[in-house]
Amino acid sequence: MTRTNFAYANEHRDWRGFAAVAEGLIRHATRLYQDQPQDPDFPALVYALDASLIHLSLKLFPWAYWGRACASAVKWHTLISLKGNLPVWAAITEASLPELKMLDQIPLQPGAFYVMDRGYLDFTRLRRWPQAAAYFVVRSKRHVRFQVLAARPLDKSQGLRCDQTIRLNSSWSRRSYPLPMRRIRFRDHTQNRSLVFLTNNFELPAEVVCELYQRRWQVELFFKWIKQHLRIQHFFGRSPNAIHCQIWTAICAYLLVAIAKREMKLEKSLYEILQILSVSAFEQIPATQLLAKTTQQETSAEPANTQYLLEF
Repeated sequence: MTRTNFAYANEHRDWRGFAAVAEGLIRHATRLYQDQPQDPDFPALVYALDASLIHLSLKLFPWAYWGRACASAVKWHTLISLKGNLPVWAAITEASLPELKMLDQIPLQPGAFYVMDRGYLDFTRLRRWPQAAAYFVVRSKRHVRFQVLAARPLDKSQGLRCDQTIRLNSSWSRRSYPLPMRRIRFRDHTQNRSLVFLTNNFELPAEVVCELYQRRWQVELFFKWIKQHLRIQHFFGRSPNAIHCQIWTAICAYLLVAIAKREMKLEKSLYEILQILSVSAFEQIPATQLLAKTTQQETSAEPANTQYLLEF
């Protein structure tokens, strides 16, 4: 099939079909990875939310104009489960859409933790979390005004500086989020900075809350893995539908490789499995036999700048 055929297909096939396939794969992969061992101190359900820009050519994609530096881009929002690093929800929007507006669309599960950066700090929207019996962990901003209601003892040798129960102090924020919150301040000596986290959970140890935020970077690694290995920076089509089709297809490919790794109990990384399948795509050999016969020595090595992604 030529590039023109791919472009025509992406222009005319509704991207919602690929999104529906991805949703089915998400459910299947989630069932496979639900018994994956994890830190016993961690909650059973932990999700990381973030967004990434996919830059486009303004000349080829004028409809995706982004007001910064005359650029063109779309924004890819993703919620991943930290158990298996699997995407469980995704959306594609214009690049100028603020991340916090996506909080209205996030599916909430009772008892689950949602870890976010400070770009998602919106007290009006975070009010959904206690109403749904879910928990958020979000990095705070400096301008947040609050009143300390109580303080907990802590071990400062681990970098913790405070663990407080607070209530928002300004009239607007108190109307937006009238409930008490927990505020934890952590000193990161490796990067010489202080981080402040807000959460509506009062049970987890403070050091576990800080560790949850640190593992939020798994979603950043997920974006890098997809962009580097599934080539979604070059598109077979110029319409919004074509962009959606190719991104959702990449999500499906990632999930299929993750499912194969789990079902076949493979020790290889997702990158190695993807390489084996991609170079043997037209061979009439069952995938189980193909992956069983191929050794790590026969697989091309990871690029030097992606060694940190081997866990995927």
